[in-house]
Amino acid sequence: MNDTPFPDRVELPTLRYEVQGHVAIVTLNRPERMNTLGGTMKPDLTRAFFELARADDRVRAVLLTGAGERAFCAGADIKERADHQICATDFFVAQKSTHDLFRAIEEFEKPVVAAINGVALGGGLELALCCDMRLAAAHARLGLPEVRLGVIPAAGGTQRLPRLIGEARAKALMFTAEQIDAAQALQYGLVTQVLPADQLHAAALDVAQRIAEMPPLAVRFAKRAVNRGMQTDLDSGLEYERYAAAMLVDTDDRKEGMRAFVEKRKPVFTGR
Repeated sequence: MNDTPFPDRVELPTLRYEVQGHVAIVTLNRPERMNTLGGTMKPDLTRAFFELARADDRVRAVLLTGAGERAFCAGADIKERADHQICATDFFVAQKSTHDLFRAIEEFEKPVVAAINGVALGGGLELALCCDMRLAAAHARLGLPEVRLGVIPAAGGTQRLPRLIGEARAKALMFTAEQIDAAQALQYGLVTQVLPADQLHAAALDVAQRIAEMPPLAVRFAKRAVNRGMQTDLDSGLEYERYAAAMLVDTDDRKEGMRAFVEKRKPVFTGR
């Protein structure tokens, strides 16, 4: 029985949120629209991550996936946007909220694992790029096809994809609007594992659970050190690494980890 004030399961208009053990599972749930980022998807993601998962001490990792087997997320809901007119200055201001949301997910203090269960296109791939690691079903296809519509990837894709797979490959994908299969994504380093569709969820959940078994503060600082280091020079990254390591020296979890190692038993981490 859940004796915390946080629910084990919440149904939001465009996604499902549930907690299994120490993992929060966030499922984009618009399968009839390829789980596109329309309707209330963005505010629902905000609630799932920053009102539920962040505040619930049980949650030590997040698994992000899509409903059904066709799509993780096919990006923007073009049917919703087709007749929507907006001037350049208004778009510039409005897009800041998307950048802020995706950046907050990228910097979320609890690790996020993406299970790409189908197509991840446009904003859907850009959302997956904000996760710490990505596993994909064998039938998944990934790409940033925005130029075909006369626009560019504008939810971070032009910045995150080159940092992950290199400038030349990222430009090739964007300039040609090409979609790649899961095997190619694995070769590029865009995903870390490719599995049969019926094994993807269990494998991704297992990864998230194994992360959740680690000392939370150490995982949190390791994530932040990597993120900071990827955006700065080596000396600045090393300085942050020293800071992060120093913050962990006196924690209960470090002491417990050392004791458990010496005593040859499984440690019990509390996040303190």
